[in-house]
Amino acid sequence: MAGLGVQAEQEPLLGDRTPGSREWDIIETEEHYKSRWRSIRILYLTMFLSSVGFSIVIMSIWPYLQKIDRTADTSFLGWVIASFSLGQMVASPIFGLWSNYRPRKEPLIVSIFISVAANCLYAYVHVPASHNKYYMLVARGLVGFGAGNVAVIRSYIAGATSLQERTSSMANTSACQALGFILGPVFQTCFALIGEKGVTWETIQLQINMYTAPVLLGAFLGVLNIILILFILREHRVDDSGRQCKNINFEEASTDDIHIPQRNIDQVAVVTTNVLFFVVLFIFALFETILTPLTMDMYAWTREQAVLYDGIILAALGIEAVIIFMGVKSLAKKIGERAILLGGLVIIWIGFFILLPWGNQFPKIQWEDLHNHSIPNTTTFGEIIITLWRSPREDQSEGPTGCPIEQAWCLYTPMIHLAQFLTSVVLIGIGYPSCNVMSYTLYSKILGPKPQGVYMGWLTASGSAARILGPVFISQVYTSWGPRWAFSLVCGMVVLTITLLGVVYRRLVAFSVRHGRIQEEPS
Repeated sequence: MAGLGVQAEQEPLLGDRTPGSREWDIIETEEHYKSRWRSIRILYLTMFLSSVGFSIVIMSIWPYLQKIDRTADTSFLGWVIASFSLGQMVASPIFGLWSNYRPRKEPLIVSIFISVAANCLYAYVHVPASHNKYYMLVARGLVGFGAGNVAVIRSYIAGATSLQERTSSMANTSACQALGFILGPVFQTCFALIGEKGVTWETIQLQINMYTAPVLLGAFLGVLNIILILFILREHRVDDSGRQCKNINFEEASTDDIHIPQRNIDQVAVVTTNVLFFVVLFIFALFETILTPLTMDMYAWTREQAVLYDGIILAALGIEAVIIFMGVKSLAKKIGERAILLGGLVIIWIGFFILLPWGNQFPKIQWEDLHNHSIPNTTTFGEIIITLWRSPREDQSEGPTGCPIEQAWCLYTPMIHLAQFLTSVVLIGIGYPSCNVMSYTLYSKILGPKPQGVYMGWLTASGSAARILGPVFISQVYTSWGPRWAFSLVCGMVVLTITLLGVVYRRLVAFSVRHGRIQEEPS
């Protein structure tokens, strides 16, 4: 990850130094330059560890929950999964506001410490005699609360980079986040070799097994992260041209640092970017949620096949996302961030349009397990997700496969062919990361050189809300009406989003461009 920012670091930072220029003639010293990029790299690592904290236990939550508390049902699983995003949604504006008025080290260290403590609590949720599921709920919620430092990370990087460096740096940040989501389940798979029993440290009642080892690793890495932040991270801030600025976070600001002119931020552009970001994460969250139920219904995959094949698909999507994150940095210099954002939304729309069922071939119907004469009317968020987290303790064989008869749409909705599905996956895998990084980049440029902590907090909170609501939306619509209605509604949502982007397209420009201090790049 250290090499991700090398190209961005080589971009020029000097402003207009021609004789008679009205701009400040301040050159960044080599020492300041190296310190600034060391600090940014530390935050790349922090972003990576934050995403690992979410994904490293995601595949084992359900069997662990059943092991520690047999009263836990699928509905409660939904709350445990959602608690991470709920915690992050609450914490992001708080940490963002904190970072605006105090050194960024403070909210970063406190948030990571909360995550470390929460991971330790997760490792001990088996100890209490009762209510163990609620301890797990609190633990995951606190891990999410600690992950609210994403707002601080992005606001720091936005404030410590020039406009020329911004797109590349934001892409690197998103790439580190994507790598965390990819490698988290890989770490979990490695720890599965320890087994359910593992070893027990009786003195402190600590069980080290396939469920607790990942979080203990996360706690250890969190402590290392705190040490790196304490001794390496320094407060840096530059304006859109790359000149060093003075701000309340700058511990050692010199009297030569420039002061930022006070001008208004375009609030319409700010709100619009929040809406765009919400929709982008909402769509990808629902796609991740429906992936396993959809493939099991359409292709009659067993649970074991679905976990294996869909895991491979998600890993491939993560790798594809990292490649896209790296590629858009160069593309943005040629056509601009707004054009990439628009193109990404169009590609997402095409992906979901291809996913619509067509033809006269229908999925295999699952007739078994229809025990009574009632058909359930509702399915909870947890019940939809449950397919992915079946407990190995359930001594069932392969079980029935296919589209369950309880879902009435299985009888009249054509199947989605595998080639059709894989084509859609590739397109969504191109569109989502493009929109994700461009949303962050445009947002930071619209806000300008003022402290961005609170604004980044709201953006992160909107993303957390999307990760909560997206799975709930798709679980209800898919179960009741099937993929044709579900994906048609998504296509309609994307069309409305593209229309919104078109209406405000000319307003989504950098703060300095809007106020005439820097000439707008073509986009």
